[in-house]
Amino acid sequence: MEPYDVKTALDEIKEDGLLPHPVRLRDMILRTPLGANEALELNREFQGYLTQYGETQKAAMEILEQLAANEALKSHKE
Repeated sequence: MEPYDVKTALDEIKEDGLLPHPVRLRDMILRTPLGANEALELNREFQGYLTQYGETQKAAMEILEQLAANEALKSHKE
């Protein structure tokens, strides 16, 4: 996997509303030189991001599964 830079991630959030995958975000954090306190604080924020990302992904999957089921029923009736 090629490195994902911070500027690209910011552009994608601002322009398209795309959130970086947690693996890419963790990579960006690890590649950035940080002091101990700053690294600790970013790690705490990342843990929150990881939790919220997972919850959002689960909610999106549930919605998409319902939509897929509705489309399957509709195409079955036709």
